[in-house]
Amino acid sequence: MIPQRVTLITLGVDDLERSKAFYAALGWVPAQAQEGVLFYQMNGMALGLFGRAALAADQGRPDAALGTGAMTLAQNFTTREEVDAAFAAALAAGAAPLKAPEAVFWGGYSGYYADPDGHVWEVAMNPFWPLSEDGSLTLPEAP
Repeated sequence: MIPQRVTLITLGVDDLERSKAFYAALGWVPAQAQEGVLFYQMNGMALGLFGRAALAADQGRPDAALGTGAMTLAQNFTTREEVDAAFAAALAAGAAPLKAPEAVFWGGYSGYYADPDGHVWEVAMNPFWPLSEDGSLTLPEAP
């Protein structure tokens, strides 16, 4: 059986220095750097930025055209104001707005932006998913 967990998410990027500058503008600092790859420590996992062509080669598919946008990375916050501030900070850092934060049908509040490589991020407040003090999420038990 394979454990139900994710320990690393790696995003393929076209320009590693541009991506590093974007995430630095959000206040993120890499915890490790290797040739052509940056790693950011997250709550219980890591986020990697890897040159897109090098990532394809690492996967054993050097001719693959790796895309973006088929998934969403999400950050949850405890208030609507925090969501608005995160969205504004991302736009100020160079993100493309996809959907401004707004009240959504399921009772929360969320918006979307794309980083300089087109990776889609959601910023959200879900009143049904309380966050711990460190911002991590443990899903409540189903009723």
